Amino acid sequence: MSIQENYHYIKQQLPENVELVAVSKTHPVSAIQDVYDLGQRVFGENKVQEVTEKYPLLPKDIRWHIIGHLQTNKVKYIAGFIDTIQSVDSEKLIREISKEAAKHNRTIKILLQVKIAEEDSKSGLEPDEARELFRKYGDGEFSDVEITGLMGMATFTDDKEQVKAEFKVLKNLFDELNTAGNLKTLSMGMSDDFPEAIACGANSVRVGSAIFGSRNYP
Repeated sequence: MSIQENYHYIKQQLPENVELVAVSKTHPVSAIQDVYDLGQRVFGENKVQEVTEKYPLLPKDIRWHIIGHLQTNKVKYIAGFIDTIQSVDSEKLIREISKEAAKHNRTIKILLQVKIAEEDSKSGLEPDEARELFRKYGDGEFSDVEITGLMGMATFTDDKEQVKAEFKVLKNLFDELNTAGNLKTLSMGMSDDFPEAIACGANSVRVGSAIFGSRNYP
């Protein structure tokens, strides 16, 4: 199927309350423009270098999300335009984002990335670490960021019950931290497992290859 057909197929599967982050990493500006022209406004990139190259070439109402591991020394390159950083996995990174956001007189939205997968290759905060960062945020620290929710990646496995069990861990933590009702985003699920993520409570999914096709890694 074409990118356009893929996009419409994915959109038809998503409930109205679920945000689609179209993961455009490694794909050309022309492909992103094609999906933009279909009405998509939220795109996700893994690498700072790639998003800074694409940003000037595409419409300015795109809401760019960083979804890959972010080094503190790279924050300054995206602080002026990034909408959301989904992959925040340390207090050090939060403080750097807050510092760089202040330089641009803006607030940057962030998600705390929590490790829910059994795979060692998956990064993220332990649940207790996320609780502690959220407590500090509630006490007024990190003044130039807005923690809008949580993000997590399940184990890459065909065992759908394991995947759902991991997603439920994150949903339970989200509900626990959201007693005040201020959290908006529970980002779970990618091309292979977004239906399970939605069933477990995700209201944001990150879908790339199911829209753009297989990636062309250099």
